[in-house]
Amino acid sequence: MFTLSEENYLKAIYYLELDTNKGISTNAIAEKLATKASSVTDMIKKLSDKKVVIYKKYKGVKLTDLGKKSAANIVRNHRLWEVFLVDKLNFSWDEVHEVAEQLEHVKSSKLINQLDSFLGFPTHDPHGDPIPDKDGNLKTIEKSLLSTLAKGESGICVGVDDSSSDFLQFLDKKGITLGKNITILDREDFDDSLSILIGDKKLSISNKIANNLYIKTKNE
Repeated sequence: MFTLSEENYLKAIYYLELDTNKGISTNAIAEKLATKASSVTDMIKKLSDKKVVIYKKYKGVKLTDLGKKSAANIVRNHRLWEVFLVDKLNFSWDEVHEVAEQLEHVKSSKLINQLDSFLGFPTHDPHGDPIPDKDGNLKTIEKSLLSTLAKGESGICVGVDDSSSDFLQFLDKKGITLGKNITILDREDFDDSLSILIGDKKLSISNKIANNLYIKTKNE
């Protein structure tokens, strides 16, 4: 059994490990959780005693198999609750993160498994992120950032890198949602801003926006 704080640390390390095969530094964990490195060191000792992380000096922190499964279950809880809030309670996708942060710590595996079944075993949350199964397995899809597509290329919007409320609300205003087809009409050499076609609507978006939208092309 883990405390709420311990679960947040496990989840943070899990997310950081998705981007690297190397150990995670205490500074990286501190930055992810907006806390002090000394606090991270104390927590890593506690998690190490519970056999969910391994820490090696100069090599960083890694989740054990038990740690990975435990963290994946927390992520699974979070993303299933997000689906429930959007699909069944009519929350918008920019409202669900904070609520799911609280609900993810529910300890009942029966409740989560029943929730998964009730929702029809969804594979992705409202932001396009994959939902781990009950064994902690994560099925990912091939995707590219919109900013990497060339003029004339197109694909389906399948996710966002920035899931902040401000960014999601901005996308809603522009009519950019998951499942929409996006075609690159033109690219400005000066700042890499893009002219795009989404549905039958033409838009101009910045490179920053394009760097936060994931696209699945026909070749992927």
